[in-house]
Amino acid sequence: MQRELPENIKRVVIKIGSQVLTGAEGALDMAVIAHICHDISKLRGKGIQPIIVSSGAIAAGRCELGMNEKPRTIPQKQAAAAIGQTSLIRAYQEGMAPYELKVAQLLLTSEDLANRKRFLNTRATIDTLLGFGIIPVINENDTVVVDEIKFGDNDNLSALVTNVAEAHLLIILTDIDGFYSSDPRKYPDAKLIPLVKNITREIEKAAAGVGSDVGTGGMATKIAAARKAGRNGAPTIVVHGKSEGIICRAVTGDSVGTLFLPSAKGLNRRKHWIAYSLKPRGAVFIDRGAEEALSRDGKSLLPSGIVRVEGRFERGASIRICGSYEKEFARGLADYSSSEISLLAGHKGSEIESILGYRYSDVIVHRDNLVIL
Repeated sequence: MQRELPENIKRVVIKIGSQVLTGAEGALDMAVIAHICHDISKLRGKGIQPIIVSSGAIAAGRCELGMNEKPRTIPQKQAAAAIGQTSLIRAYQEGMAPYELKVAQLLLTSEDLANRKRFLNTRATIDTLLGFGIIPVINENDTVVVDEIKFGDNDNLSALVTNVAEAHLLIILTDIDGFYSSDPRKYPDAKLIPLVKNITREIEKAAAGVGSDVGTGGMATKIAAARKAGRNGAPTIVVHGKSEGIICRAVTGDSVGTLFLPSAKGLNRRKHWIAYSLKPRGAVFIDRGAEEALSRDGKSLLPSGIVRVEGRFERGASIRICGSYEKEFARGLADYSSSEISLLAGHKGSEIESILGYRYSDVIVHRDNLVIL
């Protein structure tokens, strides 16, 4: 059975998990890498530009260092990543060589995409590499990353790269056949779900707890990635990465794995950047009337609707906007700092200058800088 995918797919992000790239002993599986590179060469032959987001550096480095289990400390992870990254990129170079394809390495942290200038520079680099016919191989820069600048996992990174590169499709290669009703490794009656039209709370609940001993992500992170890519208008396909020819089958519309359709309410690229690339520095809690004005009527956030402020942040920072039950439902860029918003909370916009002695604007977050999640 064939699926209907977007017409004229020209750019595809392929995320490859550690569990796909490594064998039973934890070393890189060169046979798997060879068939992945073969598929990528076929995509290139059809005029499609592939971008790889690859895990596997820490797993490869662990093997090089003779470690029998995952490194536990940050220095151990960083050392494993440093030595493993060279093995990983060399494996891709060797895998692409028979097809006369070249690869380029891009190592990113979340700060690179949170900074708008660096975000655009990353896009320009990817565009230029693809223009030269070179395959970008992107990974998180695990050698320097700490929690403050960490993407969290490469599923998340792949969704962000889909936005950066303006790709038309995200393919996630993992170690199971797709998204199941429950964990198929624990429940024999689990059923593969071939199509997900909307990512509901039931879908997220079914995905929770399905993980791997090798990688950092599980099915829940893939669902989150599909949601983010979907808000950029790109569908996501989750498939078993060790199946030969699986990438080409997914791109040509074969009914393999699970297809997550994009959201009907997409975001423009700047709002996608605000929603998913920036790390919130604090939060504001608002009343029911303000929540309805934002979510239903598309209004800006006024100081009169704010109940309290959490955290310390400067003007222009990304902040979480929390409504009913103090749950986050939106994000935006603050026009005022946390200390200023604390003084303005509950007051009218016309009172801002009399309270502060100056005024940047009449709103706390303008609707052009606000995203409903």
